[in-house]
Amino acid sequence: MPDASKPTLLVVDGHSLAFRAFYALPVDSFTTSDGQHTNAIHGFLSMLLLLLQKERPSHLAVAFDISRFSFRNREYPEYKGTRSETPPEFKGQIPLLQEALKAMNVASVTKEDFEADDILATLSVQGREQGYEVLVVSGDRDSIQLVNEDVTLLYPSVRGVSELTRYDVAKVNERYGIEPYQYPEIAALVGETSDNLPGIDKVGEKTAVKWIKQYGSLENLLEHRDEVKGVVGDKLREQWENAARNRRLNRLLTDVELPVGPGDLVRRPIDEDAVRTVFKRLEFRTLLDRVLKLEGGGVSGSAPEAEEDADAAPPAPAPQQLLDEELQGWFDRMRAAHPEGLGLQVETQGGRVVSIGVAGAEETVDLPWQPDRADYAPLEGWLADPTAPKLLHDAKTQLKALSASGLMLRGTAFDTLLAGWLLRPSGQEKTLAQVVDRYLQERLPEADPNQLVPDVGGGSPAPTHAWYVLRAAHVLREGLDDRTLQVLVDIELPTLEVLARMESSGVAVDAVALDALNTELSTRIAELADEAYAIVGHELNLGSPKQLQEVLFGELGMPGTRRTKTGFSTDADSLADLQASHPHPFLDVLLQHRDASKLRQIIETLQRGIAEDGRIHTTYVQTGTTTGRISSNDPNLQNIPIRAEEGRRIRGAFVAGEGYPTLLTADYSQIEMRIMAHLSEDAGLIEAFHSGEDLHRFVGSRVFGVDPGDVTPFMRTKVKAMSYGLAYGLSAFGLSQQLRIDRREAEDLMQGYFERFGGVRDYLRNVVEQARVDGFTETIFGRRRPFPDLNSPNRVLRSNAERAALNAPIQGTAADIMKIAMIGVGRDMAERELRSRLLLQVHDELVLEVAPGEEDELGAIVESRMRDAATLRVPLEVQVGTGHDWDAAAH
Repeated sequence: MPDASKPTLLVVDGHSLAFRAFYALPVDSFTTSDGQHTNAIHGFLSMLLLLLQKERPSHLAVAFDISRFSFRNREYPEYKGTRSETPPEFKGQIPLLQEALKAMNVASVTKEDFEADDILATLSVQGREQGYEVLVVSGDRDSIQLVNEDVTLLYPSVRGVSELTRYDVAKVNERYGIEPYQYPEIAALVGETSDNLPGIDKVGEKTAVKWIKQYGSLENLLEHRDEVKGVVGDKLREQWENAARNRRLNRLLTDVELPVGPGDLVRRPIDEDAVRTVFKRLEFRTLLDRVLKLEGGGVSGSAPEAEEDADAAPPAPAPQQLLDEELQGWFDRMRAAHPEGLGLQVETQGGRVVSIGVAGAEETVDLPWQPDRADYAPLEGWLADPTAPKLLHDAKTQLKALSASGLMLRGTAFDTLLAGWLLRPSGQEKTLAQVVDRYLQERLPEADPNQLVPDVGGGSPAPTHAWYVLRAAHVLREGLDDRTLQVLVDIELPTLEVLARMESSGVAVDAVALDALNTELSTRIAELADEAYAIVGHELNLGSPKQLQEVLFGELGMPGTRRTKTGFSTDADSLADLQASHPHPFLDVLLQHRDASKLRQIIETLQRGIAEDGRIHTTYVQTGTTTGRISSNDPNLQNIPIRAEEGRRIRGAFVAGEGYPTLLTADYSQIEMRIMAHLSEDAGLIEAFHSGEDLHRFVGSRVFGVDPGDVTPFMRTKVKAMSYGLAYGLSAFGLSQQLRIDRREAEDLMQGYFERFGGVRDYLRNVVEQARVDGFTETIFGRRRPFPDLNSPNRVLRSNAERAALNAPIQGTAADIMKIAMIGVGRDMAERELRSRLLLQVHDELVLEVAPGEEDELGAIVESRMRDAATLRVPLEVQVGTGHDWDAAAH
């Protein structure tokens, strides 16, 4: 912390931190009613308020770049030349941020032909010379060179601007093994990709640090470059001018003539009227409250902490440690006072419970856990009581930990993680600290990550965290409309319990089969590589875009694909289009090599995921999508291709475990098209599903005017691509590209489709227009997805939002139906005390492990629950199969 005897000068890199905030906060969740994006402004000001509260600087300034160009571009025109265009959503936010800072009486400093870094460097040197403690806040590592005994760098973490690492001299030495002033010499040797400053090939951080330590400085190293041995020495001699140039460019100027000096930057009271005006236009209600609370309507930052606003966040209650009758009495008293539920937080180590915190509004208890504690019987009774509501954050993780420790958790009534996600599906609030920051505008007490030995204070943080969960739950509940709250209670909370059991069960895997397939693919990949080398006459790295560009568009003279920053694109879609328009043996082999490499990568990921029990325990993420679909990771079991033979063999390695004779799979048939028929009320589409005829053949007969029996496979492919594509906003151009047909033919195809299925056309048009009015789309169960960009003045953002809004009700409804089916299957299995287990949920499919003698009963439960999960205008069709492995069961 700064020396209390000195004034503190805080200088902030405005552009750097605003960009960090822009990418840390979701764009579509910070938009004014007139379409102005504000996420960069909100994130920056939130960070600044936290800094002012924590550091209490006496002097303050924010430096901004005027443009992308400075004196450095005159020496090296390519400087920062690879940076992409400013995102359209970011444009306009910097002037508004500067306007907000002006209202807060915070100085914004700029200088033509210089960068914000140079302003920070000049002010830091002046501040040190004039007796200030200086804090530099920047996301540019070049600022490390400013650090000394009186200057500290606060550097944002990868998680955004709300977490700052303090780089003092000791921290720089610990992290890099050098003095701060030497950092730019290391960067000069290694190069800086973000600034488009190439370094010395094959020279990484370790080598650069070793050289600088050995020779004392970059200048001395370059003078003695002939002494450096090995390949890196050769590279240094060849490219030493890169390092010399980089050092000239990354040296921050400390003598820029500025319109202000440290003494001019004393913190002044805010202009409250101006702040209210600006923040009202930006629609920052909670931020306005935080500014007024922090400043006390105009109190300077030098005020002592004892004089903070009386409305500051209340302190968490000191936790109590109770046993036996006292603990039971506490639960009885708290349950009576809080019929809506108590906050619960479980502290774990290695997946096992070490402490449990329970909180009411004014009291908390800390319960260190040890197995077989008789004096904690009231706790076990409360946890297992389904009539005792519990409020948690990320309840699934805690439910699994409690179960692994022999404790039952029932009565989960609220989950702040799920509630925040339902309220803002695009939001980034995943941790409790992020939820507390957004909805309580407070900081969750956590151990300082920069401390080598964390100051744990007084025991487990679980009781305090439980108290914050309780308070955040009240705020979130008020923000949920009735239908969304119903989605939370009826769908999401029961689903988390099903997923927890699935994750704990895992799925058995034939490791030998995976090994064999991996070996086969490795051999195939090597053979394809040799074949590719033979075609072009030399070896190359088939995974290197640069080398592929040289071969494809240079040596082979093929026409260019889509342009990127580094040349013509070599991604899969571009190469597939190129192979279709200009077939070449090398392209054919390259695409096969990529497919095989991808499959091998999937297998290797699965192999790493096999636990000691021989099963893979994936993690299901409820909050991983904006539509409500469940995703899977560690490892991802939803990315295994099923059309390729090798993909089916991978599925074949997922087998019934010991004591279970078979697997059962159940898959919805064309669920999204059935939901489309229900929502659009299109008579033709509804008739198709009731007729029993193949959907795409039926639609093809209508579109092409032929009998269903005369619909060719190519006709069927066309209407299938169109039927699904329309629900995702597919244009005539996109359809022509996908089917490789003329654009006019694609337009005629779409026109013919809409003429015969007018209800679909009307629905797709109306769903977007209704969302433009409401600001969100909604599933048939009430799940909402906001779309603020539907009214954006930016055409690209508006078009993207329109395409997403088309499909959101369909995909979201499909997600809801699958979750409702899973909940029903799980409940029926529990009520009938079946030993069979639900193992996997992959897209529209469930996979179960069947206990001996339960196949018929389980099949009937699954088919019934999936078929009856929703009442639509068309039937939900479910295909059920069994087999010893996943692939066999799917047939």
